[in-house]
Amino acid sequence: MKKLLATVLAMVMAATMLVGCGSSDSSAEKVRVIEIDLTQEEYAFGVDKTQPELLEKTNEFIAKIMEDGTFDEICNHYFGDGTPVAVKSAALDESKDQLVVATNAAFAPFEYTEGDNFYGIDMEIAAELANYLGKELVIQHMDFDAVCLAVGQQKCDIAMAGLTVKEDRKEYVNFTNSYYNASQKLIVLAEDTTFDACKEAADVEAILNGFDNSVKIGVQNGTTGQFYVEGDAEWGFSGYATTCIGYKNGSLAVQDLINGNINYVIIDSAPAAAVVAAINEL
Repeated sequence: MKKLLATVLAMVMAATMLVGCGSSDSSAEKVRVIEIDLTQEEYAFGVDKTQPELLEKTNEFIAKIMEDGTFDEICNHYFGDGTPVAVKSAALDESKDQLVVATNAAFAPFEYTEGDNFYGIDMEIAAELANYLGKELVIQHMDFDAVCLAVGQQKCDIAMAGLTVKEDRKEYVNFTNSYYNASQKLIVLAEDTTFDACKEAADVEAILNGFDNSVKIGVQNGTTGQFYVEGDAEWGFSGYATTCIGYKNGSLAVQDLINGNINYVIIDSAPAAAVVAAINEL
């Protein structure tokens, strides 16, 4: 966890330089997560539709790591007292038998980078999957909203990017069985008491529904948080009258919250916890 926090801290500091200077009073630059699940979703991997055998083998692999404790061990590297394991990517070489993974390595604790190494739950799973398949692992980092397209265009074999199962993504990939239950959570400034009396998602949503477009909510581009704020009929999200501001990653969004440029942030629960913990250590 310390390694994860150090990495997210580096992302936050980089975000500070990109977004600009905030208040000089560091005590005002504290954030917290409202611990209420706003959504219920499942993560899965997106497989190239022209490789049904890869889908079958990956589902076999998921069942195996769930049963033998490998998945729990990997999660403990990020949510417990374990140590994250560095994952290296080979160079793409079409003459070799490789597993080419599309990811967005700005989504700790599922995927992130430190130096030339990849870390994260999905990245460690990717290394185990490549070994299971007897293939060399290649990881290609790209914008989140490009990962399914890259697989759909046969540029990559599989998308492993904290990817929520969604119907429109099925146009590009075949989803594996799910491996992780996720949710969206709201991040606020520490002194913001607007949601303190909320007990469940409906309470939070009632307040959000009372806002107009002068209220700005930050999200990571292409993620469920964006669909939730803007509205998505397929998911049953009616959306809000607020203004949705997209960012390349959650760290940038939270830094803009601290800088006073937006009012709230909504991102996936695990990255929300990691980013908030990192910022509160500054």
